[in-house]
Amino acid sequence: MNVRGFVMLLWSVCLVAIFGLSQPAIAGVSGSLTYDQIRGTGLANKCPDVSGVSRGRGVIPVAAGGAVQITDLCLEPTTFLIKEEATNKRRKAEFVNGKLLTRATSSLDFIKATVTANEDGSLSLVEQEGLDYQPITVQMPGGERVAILFTIKGYRAQSQPGLNGITTSTDFEGTTDVPTYRGANFIDPKGRGLAIGYDAAEALPAKRDSYKESNKNDETFKGKMSLQIQKLNSETGEIAGTFECEQFSDTDLGSLEPKEVIIRGVFYGRAA
Repeated sequence: MNVRGFVMLLWSVCLVAIFGLSQPAIAGVSGSLTYDQIRGTGLANKCPDVSGVSRGRGVIPVAAGGAVQITDLCLEPTTFLIKEEATNKRRKAEFVNGKLLTRATSSLDFIKATVTANEDGSLSLVEQEGLDYQPITVQMPGGERVAILFTIKGYRAQSQPGLNGITTSTDFEGTTDVPTYRGANFIDPKGRGLAIGYDAAEALPAKRDSYKESNKNDETFKGKMSLQIQKLNSETGEIAGTFECEQFSDTDLGSLEPKEVIIRGVFYGRAA
């Protein structure tokens, strides 16, 4: 190999190393992957993980009255619990494990949020934009399928006071907006809809209480979500941890009773 060829080889190796280090690592995957390597594997549904974790006193400082931006916030659900009514009246309703049917399209990603420091040392987090909702379907042990709009839309959360920034002890708790799974232009098999279609397909008054499927509505529910930061890299600003979300399932534009759902998983983000 001549000198020119050796220099080109060395330069290529350096570029690959730099590009690989600049990408957040996906949990369980080393190095960067091409589109062809990711396609069909489900890896695109996984959130990155934090490399070079700071333990103990690691902190991303946020001065009182100041703010930092969270980018590339990713939430990957791993557990789905649906509240099931007991068949025996003497027993209380219990949460049962659900099986995710939409396996490769369940994560939220590219979300932006602002974290502001308050006078008492607490932090306020406000979600701004991104791929902040995902329609998914979960199957209960008995075979019933439950449609859920997993979302972090409108998330406003508060941390505990006495912090000097984002640390591995920071816990955010707040509420989210849970829009309807179906839009106002959705028409059911009988041609009924909220904004278009028939008011009542049975030639009966549309607003009778006994005909719930004719009384379409797109009510937005409120959900609860908590983020617990467990990993942090103060040099790169990366954070990661676990989350828990409590929300309602879809009502099919008001025709179904919503079920209580608990979604748990892991998250990742970058503070700058």
